[in-house]
Amino acid sequence: MLLIVDEAQTALARTGTAFAFEQHNVTPDTLTLSKTLGAGLPLAATITSSEIEQDCYEKGFLFYTSHVSDPLPANVGLAVLEVVQREALTRKVAELGVYLRASLESLQRSHECIGKVRGRGLLLGLELVSNRERREPAEQLGARVSKRCLELGLNVNIVRLPGMFGVLRIAPPLTVSTEEIDLAVAILDEALADSITKE
Repeated sequence: MLLIVDEAQTALARTGTAFAFEQHNVTPDTLTLSKTLGAGLPLAATITSSEIEQDCYEKGFLFYTSHVSDPLPANVGLAVLEVVQREALTRKVAELGVYLRASLESLQRSHECIGKVRGRGLLLGLELVSNRERREPAEQLGARVSKRCLELGLNVNIVRLPGMFGVLRIAPPLTVSTEEIDLAVAILDEALADSITKE
């Protein structure tokens, strides 16, 4: 059995390590990357061992896309990797993630509707609940808070998956500053207060 890890959203420092799987002491047989790797351009990568690649080749596995071997996104991907290393973003994200989490946990102490802060590095979820003990999702509150944040200049989107409508997804740029985090948390604080009074 092979372990395939999809790090489309978590790779390249997002969670405070180069890859999220490193935090679990596992090594995948195959790793998939996209999103951060392309910095907004259509770029994805599948990384595996030479043995697995040879086995796929011998079995006739073939997959092509419109952008296969496209030099523009490939060069962007190389630039992304260079910036992550040169700017020591893995270390910076780990530090900023601690700062952001502490700021959100402080907000949690001020707002009973925040059930839990979860995630790692600069990929966090803020769980909005109607009852903190039972952790019942506050889906309508989440939609109002997300809308109010946008009105105030902060793009924090609500996760729109079954059972997760009350989770605000917080994923700032890897180059975010502590001042920008402070501003975002202040806007979130105001949006929560405004949205709760509308209930």
